[in-house]
Amino acid sequence: MLTHQFEVIPAIDVLEGRAVRLAQGRREAVTIEGGDPVDLARRFASEGATRLHLVDLDGAFSGTPTLDLVARVAQAGGLPLQVGGGYRSAASIEAALDAGADRVMVGTAALSPSFLEEAATRFGEALVVAIDVRDGSVAVDGWTRASEITAAELARRCAQAGVARLLVTSASRDGSLAGPDLGLLAEVLPCGVPVLAAGGIASVADLVAVRAAGCEGAVAGSALLRGRFTLAEAREATAGM
Repeated sequence: MLTHQFEVIPAIDVLEGRAVRLAQGRREAVTIEGGDPVDLARRFASEGATRLHLVDLDGAFSGTPTLDLVARVAQAGGLPLQVGGGYRSAASIEAALDAGADRVMVGTAALSPSFLEEAATRFGEALVVAIDVRDGSVAVDGWTRASEITAAELARRCAQAGVARLLVTSASRDGSLAGPDLGLLAEVLPCGVPVLAAGGIASVADLVAVRAAGCEGAVAGSALLRGRFTLAEAREATAGM
């Protein structure tokens, strides 16, 4: 039986200044318009969120993070904030932390063993490595390019480097409400690093399955925006497992 508190983290994905959901991370495939990201942060905070998950899609595609977005969402939500999207250097991670984030997610840069070791040592709990997987390979550069490394291999590298936490996303299921990729999670969890799951979560039953698999939390986007469940229902369903 798992005893830790399972955390359901609402996602705020921002493209050109507005909150959106994309199908499979494709820039041209906006499936939900979520309005002003600051307003959405306040909404999730009022509904009982314990943390927010902010993805700067413009930063992910360009490689240059939007730091004022981090500051505005951090201030509006008043909650711990994990951010991602174009963070490919130690300096950019530091800048996001200075802007109000408490965790920064890196994806593309984590494929560099030297960067991975340096960042894990320097940032500790503030570093989250995002393992974004499409067709069996880790996707990089805003999910626009496939690398030659598998999720399991990158997870092993992260464990060896001392990374504190992984965010594992099924890119093909992201925004789809098709259910989590439990097979992908099963490949990564044996590395022993705490895992947050993302991609495809549509119901509290999906959250229960992800928790039972051994994840410490999950990121939910489309399901919350479409009213598939509330944060209160998510907490109730996953408590005491």
